[in-house]
Amino acid sequence: MNDLRHTPLYDLHVGLGARMVPFAGYDMPVQYADGVMKEHLHTRAKAGLFDVSHMGQVMLTGASWEAVAIGFERMVPQDVLGLADGRQRYGFFTNKAGGIEDDLMFARRGSALFVVVNAACKEADIARMREALEPAIGVDEIEDRALIALQGPAAEGVLANMDDAAAGMRFMDVRDLDLGGVTVWASRSGYTGEDGYELSVPVDQVEALTQALLDHADVAPIGLGARDSLRLEAGLCLYGNDMDAAVNPVEAALVWAIQKARRSGGAREGGFPGADVILAAMTDGVGRKRVGLKPEGRAPMREGVPLFDAETGGAQIGVVTSGGFGPSVEAPVAMGYVAAGLDKVGTSLWGEVRGKRLPVAVASLPFVAAGFKR
Repeated sequence: MNDLRHTPLYDLHVGLGARMVPFAGYDMPVQYADGVMKEHLHTRAKAGLFDVSHMGQVMLTGASWEAVAIGFERMVPQDVLGLADGRQRYGFFTNKAGGIEDDLMFARRGSALFVVVNAACKEADIARMREALEPAIGVDEIEDRALIALQGPAAEGVLANMDDAAAGMRFMDVRDLDLGGVTVWASRSGYTGEDGYELSVPVDQVEALTQALLDHADVAPIGLGARDSLRLEAGLCLYGNDMDAAVNPVEAALVWAIQKARRSGGAREGGFPGADVILAAMTDGVGRKRVGLKPEGRAPMREGVPLFDAETGGAQIGVVTSGGFGPSVEAPVAMGYVAAGLDKVGTSLWGEVRGKRLPVAVASLPFVAAGFKR
């Protein structure tokens, strides 16, 4: 426990009575006094504030936007060059076997590229970028800025009261906002399926800004527990659970994140690690697919539950990778991988929980419709 790192908001979490747990090498709040269920529902109804300062923030710079974008395209299957200034995109690093090494967000800030990576992967990701890009492109880890997220339908109103420019942003827009005299790098995005913002804030100003946001009647602090149930209802992957270095984007149902320019026949086809494997899978198909799952009854099916094609006997045809109770849908929800041909919505399967097989049906994702401002 003594080796755990603290975010700049650690003292604030403790002062708010958070229950702290180890996560990705950090001591992080899993819940506050209201508990996971109430935190989840508050975010869906009003606005939840999340500390995501454990994630990695990196700035890539070079001689021109074109140089930075083309360099980064050697690492990811996304259209980076076509990204407009002030816009953000979801992406992932791939390996030679076509697997996903990490997923990430990247935003164009003038001629520079701002990249946010997962906490558990950030050291490996930064090393990967430095090896692939330096010295032609500078790879600078940003350690003097914290990261917070304000998520939920009231988020726009809360921020617009401080800077009315927040209301003019649409989903995946990026711009600077002045929030009570603090200049933040804001993106209209998040990890809950709700409308909201992610805010990169100078470390020496983040506690005061966070407290000012929490002073708003519509804002409550939210921990990792509700963050997980919110993203699960939204059908969003968690790296290390729903995808990893052995899972390719086609299996993970993330083909939507590979733009036309990088696909077969596109203007800049391939050129990223594992392109031959991934592009072939897009054409030929794969042997398994990530799907939504709805267990019958009230008992959740959690990570690791094996899935079968029959109530007795039969063959294991998949596994649950994320699962729990969905407070907004008032029922258990899950995601997992099933054999190709069994991924059609409504397909009946069985999950084996403590030696007993229970019915579960393939379901469409997301479980809760997205509230993004398009």
